[in-house]
Amino acid sequence: MISVRLSDEEYAALIRLRTVIGARSISDLARDAMRVFLNGAQRPELLDNQTDDFREQLVALNRKIEELAERVASSGTKAKN
Repeated sequence: MISVRLSDEEYAALIRLRTVIGARSISDLARDAMRVFLNGAQRPELLDNQTDDFREQLVALNRKIEELAERVASSGTKAKN
C-alpha cells in the first residue's frame, strides 16, 4: 500500500482526470499511472516524451475546465439578474 499526500487542487485535478479518462476510481487511475511509469522506466527517453505529452494534455484540459467553469459561473450570474 502506498500513501500520498496531495493538495486540494491536486486531488481535484485527479478527480477531473479520473472522470475524463473513465477510470472507476482514483486508485485505478493511480495503478494505471504506476504501470505506465514502471513499464517506461526501462526506456527513459520514451517516458520523457510520454510525460511531456501527458503534462501538455493536462494543462490543456485544465484550461478547458477553467473556461467551462467561468462560463457556468457567468451564466448563473446572468440568470439571477
